[in-house]
This record gives sequence, C-alpha cells and structure tokens, in this order.
Amino acid sequence: DHNKESLTVYTDGFRAYDPLDEDDAFTRKYVVHSDGEYADGDIHVNTCESHASLTRRWLSPHRGVSKDKLTPYLKAFQLRRELYRKPGDEALKHALDAVL
Repeated sequence: DHNKESLTVYTDGFRAYDPLDEDDAFTRKYVVHSDGEYADGDIHVNTCESHASLTRRWLSPHRGVSKDKLTPYLKAFQLRRELYRKPGDEALKHALDAVL
C-alpha cells in the first residue's frame, strides 16, 4: 500500500547529464545556460550553484584536500551554514547535538 513519491532532478544542459534522461527512477528537468535560459518556472539550478560557490570559497584556504578527507570538510561546512542561521542558544544546542 505504499505509493512511490515522484522524484525530479533539476540540472543545467551539460551533456554529462544526458544519460539521466534514460533512467526511469526519476524525471529530469533542465535549463540550458548556453541558450540564455537560467530559469523556466520552477526549473533552475541557482541554489545549487550558490552553495557550490560558497563551498569553493570556504575550501580554498584548505588547498590539497584529498578525496578521502573531502566528506568531513563538507560536513563541517554544512554544520557551519546551519549554525549561521540559528540564534545563540539554538545554535549551541544544534552544535552539541551534531557533535555528540
């Protein structure tokens, strides 16, 4: 009696994503930046690009991060972003919950 939720993946028009169109597990919707298309209704990748930009800037002082260590660095960045949005006591509680 379980219904599967539909899954939609939003990408840009980069050719490397083309094989995703053949996967029946989800629907791919995309915008083509090279055609001057950056949003089409709800279809955009602006949030993802924004997070990637912030992450690159945060990682830049840590030159030489190996693939094995990348996940802990990204988890630390994620925690930092989560704490940034919370008021004092709530941020402290969230940090302690994340660490313990």
